[in-house]
Amino acid sequence: MLPRVVDAVVIGSGPNGLVSAIALADAGWDVLIVEAADDPGGAVRSTASGGWVSDRFSSSYPLGVASPVLRALELENFGLRWSHAPLALAHLIDPDDDDAPAIHPDPADTAASIGRDHPKDGDTWLRLYQEYTKIRAPFLQSLLTSWPPVAPGLRLVRKLGSVGELARFARFMAMPMHRMGQELFEGDRGRAILAGNAFHADAPLTGSVSGTMGWLLAMLAQDVGFPVAQGGSSSLSSALVRRAERAGALLSTGTPITSIDVSAGKATAVRTASGETISVRRAVIADVSAHTLYAELLPPASIPAGLRRDLENFEWDYPTVKLNYRLSGPIPWRARQAREAGVVHLGGTADDLVHVSADLDTGRLPTAPFLLIGQTTKADASRSPEGTEAVWVYSHLPRGLPDDADAEKLAGRMDRAIERHAPGFLDLVIARDLQRPSDFTQANASLGLGALGGGTAQLHQQLIFRPTVGLGSPRTVIDGLYLGSSAIHPGPGVHGACGHLAARAALRDASLLGPLTRIPTTAALRHLQR
Repeated sequence: MLPRVVDAVVIGSGPNGLVSAIALADAGWDVLIVEAADDPGGAVRSTASGGWVSDRFSSSYPLGVASPVLRALELENFGLRWSHAPLALAHLIDPDDDDAPAIHPDPADTAASIGRDHPKDGDTWLRLYQEYTKIRAPFLQSLLTSWPPVAPGLRLVRKLGSVGELARFARFMAMPMHRMGQELFEGDRGRAILAGNAFHADAPLTGSVSGTMGWLLAMLAQDVGFPVAQGGSSSLSSALVRRAERAGALLSTGTPITSIDVSAGKATAVRTASGETISVRRAVIADVSAHTLYAELLPPASIPAGLRRDLENFEWDYPTVKLNYRLSGPIPWRARQAREAGVVHLGGTADDLVHVSADLDTGRLPTAPFLLIGQTTKADASRSPEGTEAVWVYSHLPRGLPDDADAEKLAGRMDRAIERHAPGFLDLVIARDLQRPSDFTQANASLGLGALGGGTAQLHQQLIFRPTVGLGSPRTVIDGLYLGSSAIHPGPGVHGACGHLAARAALRDASLLGPLTRIPTTAALRHLQR
């Protein structure tokens, strides 16, 4: 039996929802987390069968390790253990090459790998990493812990040292990946490392801020690696659940929410599919997609006409196609670095990846797709029986082609791409499980059209434009209702920041000084979206 009245309901038990619940419960609120699926975790879940563990959605978590939000929760005290492969990353350029650029634990070894053809490129890598470590703390705090990031932003400015350096850094962050790679590196190896990391997001590699994504993930790979949660990604979610329950939050799984009641412009209750009504005293935080919140859960009359029009132009990220392999042995990569890497990028040079990016943005199915490959047994031996390998492979369809037939066609190209770089790979396949865009959406309704990022990460849908034109805040036009998913700033990634920001806003609005921030902010938001 669910409680009839609580201080706050959190809809969804992904990392953002659980982080929100923890923050509110730590503050003494009575919190109920409701999850539609039978298991918590949202898109951070794994399954286990016969000694094999498969991460069903996300898998490698550099932001999970580096995020100040998650680090503050001390999840290691609640059972979380991180595991690393000998190498964080290898990027495969030429199928016939036995030497690939790679990110090693030691930055000097990475520099040697990147600078193999152009020694100055190795020096550039060391300089980049040194500059990153100088600003790492205030940069990550600015990105993940507050909005607007006033205090951490000032600390970042102090670390940079001058207004001139701040201007140069702003230009650097705004650059397209392709231009950034050309300015930084002479050869293909360094440029390819940046381009492959940029491809983790869905920003065109010639588009603004795609360089930021490539730079940040490359630096995180050097800093914390590409770790996995020991025992499967559900271990991360389980640790968050235990932390939430320790704080006093209640979790109810298998409890779909069908609607949110709104009275006099305020969220007052949520209704479950079984017909129960849970009244809320203070807040509803929705760890769901923007489409789910505004098109399915709220009364149509509560949504301003401008917001409805803007949502018609909401852009999802690329539909995802994922293959999960059970292999009788390690992939026989020609490139020796790939045999030790937890993550492998397969896609050629930076120029090659620009062509793949153009295919995706113009509706063409890439003939040579970019592959993001996770060799999870390399990082965590518990993922498969001894002597075998558990491997997953991601790629993307163009927007507008999220159907099963195209997914099947792309999956065949993914098989053949690996075989070209690792002859004999297909002979090792014991089992092959294909997850199509429709499979992702059926498993989690917030993954619209098979998109795992909650909406494109391109500049036109970031900051004050996420999910639509607004204030970049988790607040909505309805008092007491907060959007706390990757549909808000800072967007995709397992970092907990979206849930953290939503909980901070709810706590601030419920404080004695809350009306001073809530009333003008909500009025401004209603004006923008009317």
